Amino acid sequence: MTATIDRPDLGPVKRDASGFTPVTLGRKITDNVALILVSAALLIALAPLVWLLFTLVSRGIGQITSLDWWQYDELHGGAFNAIIGTLQQTLLAAVISIPLGIFVAIYLVEYGNRSPLARFTTFMVDILSGVPSIVAALFVYAVWRTTLDLPRSGFVVALALVLLMVPIVVRSTEEMLKIVPQDLREASYALGVPKWRTIISIVLPTALSGIITGVMLAIARVMGESAPVLILVGSTRAINNNPFEGNQQSLPLMMVQQYNNGSDAFPQVWGAALTLVILVAIVYFGAKVVAKLFAPKTS
Repeated sequence: MTATIDRPDLGPVKRDASGFTPVTLGRKITDNVALILVSAALLIALAPLVWLLFTLVSRGIGQITSLDWWQYDELHGGAFNAIIGTLQQTLLAAVISIPLGIFVAIYLVEYGNRSPLARFTTFMVDILSGVPSIVAALFVYAVWRTTLDLPRSGFVVALALVLLMVPIVVRSTEEMLKIVPQDLREASYALGVPKWRTIISIVLPTALSGIITGVMLAIARVMGESAPVLILVGSTRAINNNPFEGNQQSLPLMMVQQYNNGSDAFPQVWGAALTLVILVAIVYFGAKVVAKLFAPKTS
């Protein structure tokens, strides 16, 4: 049983007994076409990713399945020196950039209130977001080597990586803080909780999952950067556990050097690339577990 309702703007609208407008054939066709287009776009986007992962695994699995690869340096057929260098340089950059980026984002969202300093900070973050890694490396080289005449080391690489990480951390944290409902802040203020305590106890835990995702994106980007390690640190085939002194190898630098050695070294190149992907995946999933453990509980 259907009923007809006159709408001056739409004309007669037919509704069934349930009160809903029946879905016309044209709307069904449009919906199916949209579904097909979206599915096709998804397959097109996934195709290169699946192909890339398949190529990495098929060509690099022979290297990483060897225990020597994880235990010894390049002098003895392994990549442990490059793995140590990559982890230490990335860790140093993360220790500096993550707190700095989160504090800047908190200021912009919670305290900035469109002040001139906040607008200037936002402008500078936007500029840094588009800076190529080679430019950041050359800037650090000009300050560290040319101006201060200090030696190259893994720590100098970390300083260049900080310039690349901070904008990503600031932007991702800022967006996550903005989507925290204002009602939560106001309820905390109504109970007499000061603003700084509200941010620590309410705002940050609520946005923790998104913040960690942004941090992981920043880490994943800088972990594979080759320009800073090519300019700011010398290579070594031996293990150097001190990032503040001497040359230090990393996986991106190892890949570039092995590639320049010719086709005979291509297995080491693919092995280093797959190792880098595995390290990023381990860090990412580990951070997601931590975020889940410390996320606010709902009852």
